[in-house]
Amino acid sequence: MVPFSLESHFWVEANFWIGLCFLTFPLNYLVYGLNDYNDVKADAVNARKGNFLFGAKSSQSHLSKVPLRIALVTVPFIIFFSYQAGWKMFLLLLFMVLVNIIYNFKPFRIKERPPFEIFIQVGYVVTAYFSVFLNELNMVPWQTIMYLCLFAFQAHIAGEIMDIEPDIEAGKRTTATLIGRKNTKLLMLLLLIIETAILFFWFQDYVLAGFLGGFSCWLFLDIFIFFKSKPYSVSQMTLFGVAMNISAILSMIWILYSGKLMQPVF
Repeated sequence: MVPFSLESHFWVEANFWIGLCFLTFPLNYLVYGLNDYNDVKADAVNARKGNFLFGAKSSQSHLSKVPLRIALVTVPFIIFFSYQAGWKMFLLLLFMVLVNIIYNFKPFRIKERPPFEIFIQVGYVVTAYFSVFLNELNMVPWQTIMYLCLFAFQAHIAGEIMDIEPDIEAGKRTTATLIGRKNTKLLMLLLLIIETAILFFWFQDYVLAGFLGGFSCWLFLDIFIFFKSKPYSVSQMTLFGVAMNISAILSMIWILYSGKLMQPVF
Protein backbone atom coordinates (compact mmCIF):
# COMPACT_ATOMS: atom_id res chain seq x y z
CA MET A 1 0.00 0.00 0.00
CA VAL A 2 3.01 2.31 0.35
CA PRO A 3 3.01 3.74 -3.22
CA PHE A 4 -0.72 4.57 -3.17
CA SER A 5 -2.49 7.71 -2.05
CA LEU A 6 -6.17 8.33 -1.35
CA GLU A 7 -6.18 11.10 -3.95
CA SER A 8 -5.51 8.60 -6.75
CA HIS A 9 -8.79 6.70 -6.14
CA PHE A 10 -6.88 3.47 -6.76
CA TRP A 11 -9.79 1.35 -5.55
CA VAL A 12 -11.74 1.98 -8.78
CA GLU A 13 -9.00 0.40 -10.91
CA ALA A 14 -9.25 -3.30 -11.81
CA ASN A 15 -5.46 -3.70 -11.82
CA PHE A 16 -5.33 -2.74 -8.14
CA TRP A 17 -7.71 -5.53 -7.13
CA ILE A 18 -6.04 -8.10 -9.37
CA GLY A 19 -2.65 -7.14 -7.93
CA LEU A 20 -4.00 -7.28 -4.38
CA CYS A 21 -5.42 -10.74 -5.10
CA PHE A 22 -2.01 -11.89 -6.39
CA LEU A 23 -0.13 -10.57 -3.37
CA THR A 24 -2.69 -11.97 -0.94
CA PHE A 25 -2.71 -15.58 -2.12
CA PRO A 26 -0.51 -16.72 -5.05
CA LEU A 27 2.57 -14.77 -3.93
CA ASN A 28 2.04 -15.66 -0.28
CA TYR A 29 1.59 -19.28 -1.30
CA LEU A 30 4.87 -19.09 -3.21
CA VAL A 31 6.76 -17.58 -0.27
CA TYR A 32 5.35 -19.57 2.62
CA GLY A 33 4.55 -22.74 0.68
CA LEU A 34 8.18 -23.15 -0.36
CA ASN A 35 9.27 -22.23 3.16
CA ASP A 36 7.10 -24.97 4.70
CA TYR A 37 8.11 -27.43 1.97
CA ASN A 38 11.76 -27.04 2.94
CA ASP A 39 11.33 -26.66 6.71
CA VAL A 40 9.50 -29.85 7.61
CA LYS A 41 12.12 -30.99 10.14
CA ALA A 42 12.33 -27.66 11.96
CA ASP A 43 8.56 -27.11 11.94
CA ALA A 44 7.91 -30.61 13.34
CA VAL A 45 9.61 -29.66 16.63
CA ASN A 46 8.33 -26.07 16.72
CA ALA A 47 5.55 -25.72 19.28
CA ARG A 48 4.26 -22.45 17.84
CA LYS A 49 3.64 -23.89 14.37
CA GLY A 50 0.54 -25.73 13.16
CA ASN A 51 -1.96 -22.85 13.05
CA PHE A 52 -3.07 -19.94 10.87
CA LEU A 53 -1.11 -17.39 12.91
CA PHE A 54 2.38 -18.90 12.65
CA GLY A 55 2.13 -21.36 9.76
CA ALA A 56 1.70 -25.00 8.90
CA LYS A 57 3.18 -28.11 10.47
CA SER A 58 2.91 -30.90 7.88
CA SER A 59 4.65 -34.05 6.72
CA GLN A 60 6.87 -34.15 3.63
CA SER A 61 4.40 -36.43 1.87
CA HIS A 62 1.55 -34.00 2.57
CA LEU A 63 3.58 -31.15 1.09
CA SER A 64 4.98 -33.11 -1.89
CA LYS A 65 2.71 -31.41 -4.45
CA VAL A 66 3.17 -27.89 -3.12
CA PRO A 67 5.74 -26.75 -5.77
CA LEU A 68 3.46 -27.88 -8.61
CA ARG A 69 0.44 -26.19 -7.06
CA ILE A 70 2.44 -22.99 -6.58
CA ALA A 71 3.37 -23.03 -10.27
CA LEU A 72 -0.26 -23.57 -11.29
CA VAL A 73 -1.53 -20.56 -9.32
CA THR A 74 1.36 -18.17 -10.00
CA VAL A 75 2.27 -18.69 -13.68
CA PRO A 76 -1.08 -17.33 -15.04
CA PHE A 77 -0.61 -14.17 -12.99
CA ILE A 78 2.99 -13.78 -14.16
CA ILE A 79 1.84 -14.02 -17.78
CA PHE A 80 -0.99 -11.54 -17.21
CA PHE A 81 1.09 -8.97 -15.34
CA SER A 82 3.95 -9.21 -17.85
CA TYR A 83 1.48 -8.58 -20.67
CA GLN A 84 -0.04 -5.65 -18.78
CA ALA A 85 3.13 -3.93 -17.59
CA GLY A 86 5.89 -5.14 -19.92
CA TRP A 87 9.36 -6.60 -19.56
CA LYS A 88 10.22 -4.73 -16.35
CA MET A 89 7.35 -6.46 -14.63
CA PHE A 90 8.44 -9.84 -15.99
CA LEU A 91 11.99 -9.34 -14.67
CA LEU A 92 10.62 -8.22 -11.30
CA LEU A 93 8.39 -11.29 -10.97
CA LEU A 94 11.26 -13.52 -12.09
CA PHE A 95 13.40 -11.93 -9.38
CA MET A 96 10.72 -12.71 -6.78
CA VAL A 97 10.68 -16.36 -7.81
CA LEU A 98 14.47 -16.65 -7.87
CA VAL A 99 14.82 -15.06 -4.42
CA ASN A 100 12.53 -17.72 -2.97
CA ILE A 101 14.37 -20.53 -4.73
CA ILE A 102 17.75 -19.26 -3.52
CA TYR A 103 16.39 -18.79 -0.02
CA ASN A 104 14.89 -22.27 0.31
CA PHE A 105 16.67 -24.77 -1.94
CA LYS A 106 20.13 -26.31 -1.98
CA PRO A 107 22.87 -25.66 -2.97
CA PHE A 108 22.07 -22.06 -2.02
CA ARG A 109 19.58 -22.36 0.86
CA ILE A 110 20.39 -18.87 2.11
CA LYS A 111 18.02 -19.36 5.05
CA GLU A 112 20.79 -21.36 6.75
CA ARG A 113 23.69 -19.06 5.82
CA PRO A 114 23.67 -16.31 8.47
CA PRO A 115 23.63 -13.35 8.24
CA PHE A 116 22.55 -13.55 4.59
CA GLU A 117 19.17 -14.98 5.59
CA ILE A 118 18.45 -11.53 7.03
CA PHE A 119 19.70 -9.50 4.06
CA ILE A 120 17.70 -11.52 1.53
CA GLN A 121 14.50 -10.25 3.16
CA VAL A 122 14.79 -7.33 0.72
CA GLY A 123 12.74 -9.64 -1.49
CA TYR A 124 9.65 -8.50 0.41
CA VAL A 125 10.38 -4.88 -0.42
CA VAL A 126 10.18 -5.35 -4.20
CA THR A 127 6.40 -5.72 -3.85
CA ALA A 128 6.41 -1.91 -3.70
CA TYR A 129 7.91 -1.84 -7.20
CA PHE A 130 5.30 -4.37 -8.29
CA SER A 131 2.59 -1.86 -7.31
CA VAL A 132 4.42 0.95 -9.09
CA PHE A 133 4.79 -0.95 -12.39
CA LEU A 134 1.30 -2.45 -12.40
CA ASN A 135 -0.59 0.71 -11.43
CA GLU A 136 1.70 3.26 -13.15
CA LEU A 137 2.45 5.10 -9.91
CA ASN A 138 5.28 7.42 -8.93
CA MET A 139 8.53 5.64 -8.12
CA VAL A 140 9.12 4.88 -4.45
CA PRO A 141 11.83 7.17 -2.95
CA TRP A 142 15.11 5.55 -1.96
CA GLN A 143 14.58 6.71 1.62
CA THR A 144 11.36 4.70 1.74
CA ILE A 145 13.10 1.62 0.35
CA MET A 146 15.80 1.92 3.01
CA TYR A 147 13.18 2.09 5.77
CA LEU A 148 11.25 -0.86 4.34
CA CYS A 149 14.42 -2.96 4.11
CA LEU A 150 15.28 -2.30 7.75
CA PHE A 151 11.70 -3.13 8.73
CA ALA A 152 11.87 -6.42 6.80
CA PHE A 153 15.17 -7.30 8.54
CA GLN A 154 13.71 -6.52 11.96
CA ALA A 155 10.53 -8.53 11.32
CA HIS A 156 12.53 -11.57 10.23
CA ILE A 157 14.79 -11.34 13.27
CA ALA A 158 11.70 -11.36 15.52
CA GLY A 159 10.76 -14.76 14.06
CA GLU A 160 14.28 -16.10 14.56
CA ILE A 161 14.23 -15.10 18.22
CA MET A 162 11.07 -17.15 18.80
CA ASP A 163 12.50 -20.15 16.92
CA ILE A 164 15.93 -20.53 18.54
CA GLU A 165 15.22 -23.77 20.44
CA PRO A 166 13.45 -25.68 17.63
CA ASP A 167 16.01 -24.47 15.08
CA ILE A 168 18.88 -25.74 17.24
CA GLU A 169 17.08 -29.04 17.75
CA ALA A 170 16.58 -29.41 13.99
CA GLY A 171 20.19 -28.45 13.24
CA LYS A 172 19.16 -25.25 11.45
CA ARG A 173 21.71 -22.39 11.47
CA THR A 174 20.41 -18.83 11.78
CA THR A 175 21.85 -15.58 13.06
CA ALA A 176 19.87 -16.05 16.28
CA THR A 177 21.18 -19.58 16.91
CA LEU A 178 24.75 -18.35 16.35
CA ILE A 179 24.82 -15.18 18.46
CA GLY A 180 22.16 -16.09 21.03
CA ARG A 181 18.83 -14.64 22.07
CA LYS A 182 20.02 -11.55 23.95
CA ASN A 183 22.44 -10.42 21.24
CA THR A 184 19.79 -10.99 18.58
CA LYS A 185 17.33 -8.87 20.56
CA LEU A 186 19.97 -6.14 20.81
CA LEU A 187 20.39 -6.28 17.03
CA MET A 188 16.63 -5.97 16.63
CA LEU A 189 16.60 -3.04 19.06
CA LEU A 190 19.31 -1.28 17.04
CA LEU A 191 17.28 -1.69 13.85
CA LEU A 192 14.15 -0.36 15.58
CA ILE A 193 16.01 2.72 16.81
CA ILE A 194 17.35 3.42 13.30
CA GLU A 195 13.87 2.96 11.81
CA THR A 196 12.40 5.32 14.40
CA ALA A 197 15.02 7.96 13.60
CA ILE A 198 14.38 7.62 9.85
CA LEU A 199 10.64 8.06 10.34
CA PHE A 200 11.14 11.02 12.67
CA PHE A 201 13.80 12.96 10.77
CA TRP A 202 13.44 11.88 7.14
CA PHE A 203 9.65 11.65 6.92
CA GLN A 204 8.44 13.64 9.95
CA ASP A 205 5.99 10.82 10.58
CA TYR A 206 5.66 11.31 14.30
CA VAL A 207 2.80 8.82 14.65
CA LEU A 208 4.65 5.84 13.17
CA ALA A 209 7.91 6.97 14.79
CA GLY A 210 6.12 7.16 18.13
CA PHE A 211 4.77 3.65 17.72
CA LEU A 212 8.18 2.18 16.87
CA GLY A 213 9.75 4.24 19.65
CA GLY A 214 7.27 2.71 22.10
CA PHE A 215 8.05 -0.76 20.78
CA SER A 216 11.77 -0.02 21.22
CA CYS A 217 11.14 0.89 24.86
CA TRP A 218 9.27 -2.38 25.40
CA LEU A 219 12.07 -4.37 23.78
CA PHE A 220 14.61 -2.61 25.99
CA LEU A 221 12.63 -3.70 29.07
CA ASP A 222 12.30 -7.20 27.60
CA ILE A 223 16.09 -7.47 27.16
CA PHE A 224 17.24 -6.05 30.48
CA ILE A 225 14.36 -6.63 32.94
CA PHE A 226 11.58 -9.03 31.93
CA PHE A 227 12.68 -11.92 29.71
CA LYS A 228 16.39 -11.29 29.17
CA SER A 229 17.69 -14.54 27.61
CA LYS A 230 14.66 -16.66 28.54
CA PRO A 231 12.52 -18.17 25.77
CA TYR A 232 8.91 -17.10 25.37
CA SER A 233 6.05 -19.49 26.08
CA VAL A 234 3.66 -20.47 23.28
CA SER A 235 0.89 -18.34 24.81
CA GLN A 236 3.23 -15.33 25.00
CA MET A 237 4.31 -15.82 21.37
CA THR A 238 0.66 -16.06 20.35
CA LEU A 239 -0.08 -12.79 22.15
CA PHE A 240 2.90 -11.13 20.45
CA GLY A 241 1.83 -12.53 17.07
CA VAL A 242 -1.72 -11.20 17.38
CA ALA A 243 -0.41 -7.81 18.54
CA MET A 244 2.03 -7.60 15.61
CA ASN A 245 -0.71 -8.42 13.10
CA ILE A 246 -3.06 -5.80 14.55
CA SER A 247 -0.20 -3.28 14.52
CA ALA A 248 0.56 -4.13 10.89
CA ILE A 249 -3.06 -3.52 9.83
CA LEU A 250 -3.25 -0.22 11.73
CA SER A 251 0.09 0.94 10.31
CA MET A 252 -1.05 0.13 6.74
CA ILE A 253 -4.15 2.26 7.29
CA TRP A 254 -2.06 5.11 8.68
CA ILE A 255 0.52 4.92 5.88
CA LEU A 256 -2.23 5.06 3.26
CA TYR A 257 -4.04 7.90 5.04
CA SER A 258 -0.99 10.05 5.75
CA GLY A 259 1.04 9.37 2.61
CA LYS A 260 4.16 10.37 4.54
CA LEU A 261 6.30 7.42 3.41
CA MET A 262 6.13 8.77 -0.13
CA GLN A 263 7.15 12.29 0.94
CA PRO A 264 10.63 12.33 2.51
CA VAL A 265 11.89 15.70 3.67
CA PHE A 266 15.53 14.63 3.40
